[in-house]
Amino acid sequence: MFWFRIDNRLIHGQVIESWLPRLEAKTLTVVNDALARDELQQQIMRLAVPKRIEVHFTSLVETPALLAALERKNLSGLVLLETCADAMRLLSLGVRIGSLNVGNMHYSRGKRQICAHVAASEADLECFRLMRENGVDLDFRCIPEDVPDMEEW
Repeated sequence: MFWFRIDNRLIHGQVIESWLPRLEAKTLTVVNDALARDELQQQIMRLAVPKRIEVHFTSLVETPALLAALERKNLSGLVLLETCADAMRLLSLGVRIGSLNVGNMHYSRGKRQICAHVAASEADLECFRLMRENGVDLDFRCIPEDVPDMEEW
């Protein structure tokens, strides 16, 4: 089983210290086209991940095959995405996402705060609506101990 999380920071302390242990993850899959091509950034990010966790950096189009291979090995894990649009793309590629944790989306021009840790553009809000219409449960929280923020936008 895989837990999907949107966090524009990708690998960082909350992921390493809170989510990986809580999920008892065996794998960490970072889905990001640019990062999948950047060996140096991958090496830097790998330094933060405990050795017991199998780390994968993959492009969006390669993700369905990778997750299928990990499932065949009975390896559960965390899948990190930078944006809701990336999650929607995975859905369109046939990846089943039952629940999507929205952990962090930084504020920038054209976005508004919809909860303490998420700033969303109109395109992001539409993406969240489409995710819900596709049967994906949205879970807005930074760390597992937080109470999910279920505010409507």
